Amino acid sequence: MTTFLIADDHPLFREALVGALTPLFEDLNIKQADSLDSTIATLKSNKPFDLVLLDLNMPGCDSFLGLIRVLQAFPDLPVAVISASDSTQVVSKVMSLGARGFISKVTPTSTIAEALKHILNGGTWVPEAHKKSIEVELPTVDVAGLVAELTPKQFKVIKLLQDGLLNKQIASDLNITEATVKAHISAIFKKLGVKTRTQAVLLLKELDIE
Repeated sequence: MTTFLIADDHPLFREALVGALTPLFEDLNIKQADSLDSTIATLKSNKPFDLVLLDLNMPGCDSFLGLIRVLQAFPDLPVAVISASDSTQVVSKVMSLGARGFISKVTPTSTIAEALKHILNGGTWVPEAHKKSIEVELPTVDVAGLVAELTPKQFKVIKLLQDGLLNKQIASDLNITEATVKAHISAIFKKLGVKTRTQAVLLLKELDIE
């Protein structure tokens, strides 16, 4: 049996994809998730999956963060990003972070099935239009590994740092004390190997996390 996880926050899209893919694979089992948290929980609580189809913009994903966290937690699991954001820059970033493929949501079902079978056989897949133009930025993988070490609360703090908020404002926004904010920032600096807020924010910018 082949087992897929479709992780997307649009139930109609998930159901349409399930209905379209099921006849094209022999003995296919498909699970579904609608957020980063439910994706991680489903992957941890079920039998091994053969492949994940991951949307970039589900709740909790923050652009590329969802892909980073899934790959960090399940490094041997093939992940194919399926997204409506299909610019060359997005495709390049997805592949440089370690995805095995990128599939645009406007791709015909037969082509999606072809792409997934190619990935299951150990290959990678990107749209034909992007094959010659994508640039895989390997150093990005190292940065992604650092960011993946942050806890969800620490990531919220660094996102607010990116927005230019002061410690007092961050404390108010997250309903925590300023001392707790300072502790989070210290932990963030240590995990990212930086010494200033600017350096931490620049790392996020390298991953195009807005």
